[in-house]
Amino acid sequence: MKKSTAPAPPPFEHALSELEAIVDALERGEMSLEESLNAFERGIGLTRSCQQALDAAEQRVRLLSDTRVDAEPEPFQSHD
Repeated sequence: MKKSTAPAPPPFEHALSELEAIVDALERGEMSLEESLNAFERGIGLTRSCQQALDAAEQRVRLLSDTRVDAEPEPFQSHD
């Protein structure tokens, strides 16, 4: 039996571009309330995806910049 998995998050650049389009659409104010709520919900998901990608990139930079031979990834402090 196959496990159902959540779809993979979109690549960072794609997510950021989609998020910018959502913000533009919301700012124009031409959507119905329901459309606005759906767009806002999608935007929140994209924001979280982008933040996770940025956190992972920061972790990689820290790891690559560490001069210790035994350097290992460290947990991030939550931004919430």
